[in-house]
Amino acid sequence: MGAISSAGALFNKVVHPIVQGLRDLGDLALPRRCAGCDDPLHQHEQAICSTCLADFPRTRFHDDPSNPVERIFWGRIPLHAATALAHFDKRGRMQHMLHRLKYRGDRTVGHALGRMLGEELKASARFADVNAVLSVPLHPRKERDRGYNQAEVLAEGLREALGTGPVNARLVRAVHTESQTRKSRLERWRNVKDAFVLHHGEVLTGRHVLLIDDVVTTGATLEGCAAVLQDIADVRVSVATVAFA
Repeated sequence: MGAISSAGALFNKVVHPIVQGLRDLGDLALPRRCAGCDDPLHQHEQAICSTCLADFPRTRFHDDPSNPVERIFWGRIPLHAATALAHFDKRGRMQHMLHRLKYRGDRTVGHALGRMLGEELKASARFADVNAVLSVPLHPRKERDRGYNQAEVLAEGLREALGTGPVNARLVRAVHTESQTRKSRLERWRNVKDAFVLHHGEVLTGRHVLLIDDVVTTGATLEGCAAVLQDIADVRVSVATVAFA
């Protein structure tokens, strides 16, 4: 026991200051920057600075069954619940964070946003019993080009916060669709209709499945994914996104 205590004391006095010094030098040479405002991050901050967290545009939709995200899907697809973590502003912090995640390879902010969403959903009566998380898929060609699926990065952080492990079931985008950006609601729905396939869906029997994506606008992509889950026995499907535009 004495040897262990001595080793711990040595680490605290000698090794830890050296490691911390190297980290500080690294931050001076190439400072980590906030994904929201691009200011340098302090040592204790991860991906998002304290100022951006304090001003984070939370929706607080989770316990409102008539919230704007949920209303998108009324009359279109039966869902248990739907929500979003934050409001989206094209020139605001959320736009910067999602741009870093999708186009600059910043998975750290994706994990952080997924964990934030998961922590809030754990406290919601409508989402607390979620026991399977599926991400909206990219077409394999697009995922190869980007190097990863940003929705799956969010799902990893979400699963960590909720304490749910990955499931064998997997949504696949079987059709390479055109960009949704400049399409109308009807055009978006037609663009993704029948675009998704579910593999090993039987493992979701009796589960509360949460579909996760980065942004919801018209809901067409999430509707297409939710549609392929409807034939699973005794399944409840909910939807959550990081941002609501």
